[in-house]
Amino acid sequence: MADGFLGYEASLMLDVVVVSLVVVVPLLGLSLGLVRVRKNYRLHRRLQVLLGAILLIAVTLFEIDMRLSGGFWQMSKDDSTGMHVLLYCHLFFAISTVGLWAVTLGLAHRRFLGDDPVPGDHSRLHRRLGWLSTLDITATAVTGLLVYYYGFVAPVAGS
Repeated sequence: MADGFLGYEASLMLDVVVVSLVVVVPLLGLSLGLVRVRKNYRLHRRLQVLLGAILLIAVTLFEIDMRLSGGFWQMSKDDSTGMHVLLYCHLFFAISTVGLWAVTLGLAHRRFLGDDPVPGDHSRLHRRLGWLSTLDITATAVTGLLVYYYGFVAPVAGS
């Protein structure tokens, strides 16, 4: 099953999610710079909502693909105990990221009203949730890339 575009025996959606993980973390850095350095709250909000929507769509399609493909273990070339531990660590971060990001965006949507969001009473909590979400998505990206490498790249290279 090699219908992905990265050249390994992974699905198309697995490759899409891997690329999105590589792209999301730098875009989050850009978004944080927009708000911290340039005080561009409107563009920060738009970028966060866009990233959230893109990730939600990519992860939803990925989950559907996993179900149709028989699951990760059907595709992976590494069924070791270490891979199981790595995958469960990745899943912990991935699931908590969805929750944190949903809470962060949801509260921001309700508390930063109008076309021009500006700092207010909610800013302190929003900043903390934002940093937690950023750390969590970064851990998701790092562990996800490791899962991809050990599940699909390393076994091919070692053959």
